[in-house]
Amino acid sequence: MEQLVTSPHTHAPDRSRPPSQLPHAAGQQMPGALRRTRRTRRMPVVTALLAAGALALSGCGDGSSAGGNDDGKNGRPGANAPDVKIKVSSKDGATNAGINDTGVKATGGKLTEVKLTEAESGKDVAGAISSDGTSWKPGVQLERGTKYKIVAKAKDAKGRAATENASFTTVSQANSFIGSYTPDDGKTVGVGMPVSFNFDKAITNKKDVQSHITVASSSGQKVVGHWFGTQRLDFRPEDYWKAGSKVTMKIDLEGVKGGQGITGVQSKTVSFTIGRSQVSTVDMNTQHMTVKRDGKTLKDVPISGGSPENPTYNGQMVISEKFEQTRMDGSTVGFGDKGKTYDIADVPHAMRLSSSGTFLHGNYWADASVYGNRGTSHGCVGLRDHQGGGGDTPGKWFFDESLIGDVVIIKNSDEQTVKPDNGLNGWNLSWADWKAGSAA
Repeated sequence: MEQLVTSPHTHAPDRSRPPSQLPHAAGQQMPGALRRTRRTRRMPVVTALLAAGALALSGCGDGSSAGGNDDGKNGRPGANAPDVKIKVSSKDGATNAGINDTGVKATGGKLTEVKLTEAESGKDVAGAISSDGTSWKPGVQLERGTKYKIVAKAKDAKGRAATENASFTTVSQANSFIGSYTPDDGKTVGVGMPVSFNFDKAITNKKDVQSHITVASSSGQKVVGHWFGTQRLDFRPEDYWKAGSKVTMKIDLEGVKGGQGITGVQSKTVSFTIGRSQVSTVDMNTQHMTVKRDGKTLKDVPISGGSPENPTYNGQMVISEKFEQTRMDGSTVGFGDKGKTYDIADVPHAMRLSSSGTFLHGNYWADASVYGNRGTSHGCVGLRDHQGGGGDTPGKWFFDESLIGDVVIIKNSDEQTVKPDNGLNGWNLSWADWKAGSAA
């Protein structure tokens, strides 16, 4: 008996009705023909389904027999694909990339070209490929909150080329923190110079931030950090630095959480040298300054300190800035009353001792008789000098002989001791109090 080939969606004809009752119109085939047609049409469908199944199964395999010789066409690695692999440190599409850790590395070959540009301006960012061709780094620190595009090209040993593209945006200023610091890399400074950080955001996670900044001296002196509030962190040893020693500071704040929603973006090593030891002592009783170099008296200089109405701070102070000439306006430091203020446009040989306006500077407007005899200033320490700074004067001599970081000790004044955070003057804290301010 003839069998019909059916599918789950095809019903066999109703055999309870005689052939003569089956509907047929003009052009329709008779049931027998219909059955034969269905039979001949269904067989290829089943064959096609089986074939499709076979293709689907081969598509789920390990690829060892599929596309192995298509040379990388259709998105599959071919036998002729390059061996070199390129990795960009900042992920494509990243929105919080660091500003220091961007780079490119190549394995199995060498980089031939790397181009980094600011996406908006199209400005190229300078950089260099390493001598062995396996890495690339930008030559400058990237800007915060900026979108960049990078294209890296490399070749393997057979000359086959590969290219990697990525775009990323660096962490925004709102979501990051950075610390300005002193002294700068490569400087030679005096024995009193602390390492001082000022952060642009309040730091609540002080322990982690401090632990990612290390300061070490070739002298072997123990160095400890001290927090002044939430935005300033200074480092110093118990006593002044040893003359001639080298101090190295490692900043590893990239990715460190400083507080809620803010991450560090600095990664740098800074080294500076401690010069000769120079400590000068100003005695307000005698109105003289004794300058000692490496423990030996170098010179005795007559001065004119603060007047009885405006005495000079006592304490150990560190020269933090030097200006061959600067303007001094008393209204900017609280001397606003008529008759009590001053505004001198060309103060020569000025050296800052405090943030609040205490300077040791040249003075050309006072009578020569005041030096070594009485205090006449608004709190500064004045040395005889010439207008314009020329000539052989005590003011010029001391300026030329001084380094940023040198110590100036002021004693026997009627004023209080300068606050340790007023300038770089943490030496006015005992070692026990200094260590108590450490978060590490």
